[in-house]
Amino acid sequence: MKPVEFASTTVKQAKNYGVLIASTIFGLWISSLVLLLSTDVSKLPILGVIFVVLWQTFLYTGLFITAHDAMHGVVFPKNPKANYLIGSVAAFCYAFFSYKRLLKKHWLHHRHPGSELDPDFHDFKHKSFFSWYFLFIKRYWNLQQSISLIVAFNLSKYILHVPETNLILFWIIPPVLSSLQLFYFGTFLPHREPQDGYTNSHHTQSTSLPVFLSFITCYYFGYHEEHHEHPHVPWWQLPAIRNS
Repeated sequence: MKPVEFASTTVKQAKNYGVLIASTIFGLWISSLVLLLSTDVSKLPILGVIFVVLWQTFLYTGLFITAHDAMHGVVFPKNPKANYLIGSVAAFCYAFFSYKRLLKKHWLHHRHPGSELDPDFHDFKHKSFFSWYFLFIKRYWNLQQSISLIVAFNLSKYILHVPETNLILFWIIPPVLSSLQLFYFGTFLPHREPQDGYTNSHHTQSTSLPVFLSFITCYYFGYHEEHHEHPHVPWWQLPAIRNS
């Protein structure tokens, strides 16, 4: 099986609102980013700055979740090419990720969860949160992304004259916080080995957060066992699967 076939093997061709939801997330993200990059930060109270940084973090997480759903073919099931394009744009806007590379790694994650072949899993030595997180980042981040980030930052600062403070607060910090959020709620909590060992072939477990808290923490990604059992279900339908 080729990595690009991963989505096509898991999609149910049913009515959904994936494109609308993905467009809403992207629209909120880009409009918020443009507004914040042109805002006079000195006029914002500290609590206001904290709030908008967290808000932007939430939207960045939404971008990645959109790319993730595209990997499962559920953003635009009836048009695989458009689905691939949406996933590619979301992954690139999130942190200059190659969607093709992410797709291959995510396919391995679902095929070999909690094993040495799982790129999301620890190496059986670095099991603590931060050591696992840095190993996780090392596997996904590369030199090309670093160069792209440096070039984009300097173009924005010196050509577009975006204040450096705004770039750091609203464009650099949010995806970093988002990566911690995604890792903690979407990898560390669901896939760390329980004290009594794993109880299913997916080597995962769901968190027991109420629906609203599950949404604001990681777009229902805490319902991770349900996701692995039903990879064709988009993120916004996971609560219904959990309660069925």
